[in-house]
Amino acid sequence: MMHIILLLLLLLLLLLHHRSEDTFIIRLMMHILLLLLLLLLLLHRSEGISYGSQLDKLGWNSQPTAPVILENCKVPKENMLGMVGMGFKIAMQGLDGGRINIGTTALGGAAECLELAADHISSRKQFGRTLDQFQYLRFKIADMATELTAARLLVFQAAEMYDEKHPARTMHCAMAKRFATDVGFNICNNSLQMYYISIDFVLVVSEQIIQNY
Repeated sequence: MMHIILLLLLLLLLLLHHRSEDTFIIRLMMHILLLLLLLLLLLHRSEGISYGSQLDKLGWNSQPTAPVILENCKVPKENMLGMVGMGFKIAMQGLDGGRINIGTTALGGAAECLELAADHISSRKQFGRTLDQFQYLRFKIADMATELTAARLLVFQAAEMYDEKHPARTMHCAMAKRFATDVGFNICNNSLQMYYISIDFVLVVSEQIIQNY
């Protein structure tokens, strides 16, 4: 028990917390000299665990975030997941599903922006015709739709490889997350440019889509 307490005293940074009904999974980055990352499983109502208030974040508001506070918290030896020194490997394996999740939320926000932008340019008129009659905007919509489709297929492929436990799943999950988030932001930004004088869309994109997703 004492060695667990001593390791907790070397805590540098609380990287991630995830709340479920009964447990908290906490990834702890330990002192750099130890080069050790432990993954601890704590009971929801364990003595010494308390929770701070919800953080007011600029983005990612669809997922609540609050600090997990450990004060004189004793963790039974049997609650440690895996062997000492294997925590980093376990934590990295957990990132694959998270990358798919991030990529999927980016796809949802991008799809909504693309739909709003396409509806807007088909109804708004300039110089006697709707905006979708201008070749530049039509090409821009086509490019956005193509990139969104490519990103969706890459995320779907990564999800399938993850389910099948493919040996290369980590690489493909990382590629899908990187590509989908970049494409998602670009589509939201390009949609915003098409609404350059519409304050309603600016509020939708900035407050509801980009921030909340």
